[in-house]
Amino acid sequence: MRIKPLYSCIMILSLLKGTPMVAQATTWLKFDPCFGASTLSGDSTYQLTPTDSIHITGCRFYISGIELLDRTGSLWKDPATAHLMNAFNEKTLSVLIPENIPYNRIKFNLGIDSTTNVSGALGGDLDPTKGMYWTWQSGYINFKLEGNSNRCKTRHNEFQFHLGGYQHPFNNLQTVFIEALPKQQVHIQIDIHQLINQIDLSQQHHIMSPGQEAMDFTEKIIHSLKIQK
Repeated sequence: MRIKPLYSCIMILSLLKGTPMVAQATTWLKFDPCFGASTLSGDSTYQLTPTDSIHITGCRFYISGIELLDRTGSLWKDPATAHLMNAFNEKTLSVLIPENIPYNRIKFNLGIDSTTNVSGALGGDLDPTKGMYWTWQSGYINFKLEGNSNRCKTRHNEFQFHLGGYQHPFNNLQTVFIEALPKQQVHIQIDIHQLINQIDLSQQHHIMSPGQEAMDFTEKIIHSLKIQK
């Protein structure tokens, strides 16, 4: 089994157009939030150093725009507008994709595109009652990470990172391409330990609106992704 960094396959905000094809979905695209070598759990406290610890209380994010591609373009597009992933709910972390299409790449977005953001009230995973929507001006929260750490000199030592934004110049949608073949079970690891190691929780512990800080943090998430086949 080979694990390699994903960010070398990333092309930000690129669109490929093609004709959707009807096919039976039997292969999994699976997202695996983890903390280093451990599955991410809301019941666990993780050591950052011998004296510093962290507890993750929530990790949710949107995956959208899933497509299967070959060198000519798009062969299949996911009919679902978006999928809300909850790190603590295993049932939400997998998406079925066709295996009988000769694709060699998979594309997906981390976040919600601008067209969907301005489409008014939506249902399903995009229902505002899911707690992943700010206002019509700010749109959807693409990625939400919350928890506590003794590094945070805040009330209850809490940190909150609510990342999103769809308006220029802070369109926070990230588009990812990975190499994959039909019938492969593709697992995308999101390593929260690697993400947290890229910041100083004593100085950066709250992002609650679109802006450059949110853009920079989201890029750190992308560099915390790995593909496992």
